[in-house]
Amino acid sequence: IMSRYINTPVILSPIKKGRRGFPIQRSTRYPEIPTDVNDIYAYTTEGDRLDLLAQQFYGDVSLWWIIATGNPEVLSLNSLFIPVGTEIRIPTNVSLAKSLFNIINRI
Repeated sequence: IMSRYINTPVILSPIKKGRRGFPIQRSTRYPEIPTDVNDIYAYTTEGDRLDLLAQQFYGDVSLWWIIATGNPEVLSLNSLFIPVGTEIRIPTNVSLAKSLFNIINRI
């Protein structure tokens, strides 16, 4: 299984007193995902998780953040779990979401 941190850029820490910087993960910012007429709306069931839904709809567990940011009023970025019976939007314009992500994170 792929790490959900795969899209988090790694940067070097600041150099202090002649010491080389060391790799750290930079904070990731997530874009607002605009609604689209092709978006899918579904109610969650027992066992649904953002990473599993990303695998089901996008074929990639690392795209869990697209579903999370597409539902800011009902989902949080600090958990992969979704309450049962929650209506969520599955954004379908993945290329736009990735592009917006890359722009605000300068990838």
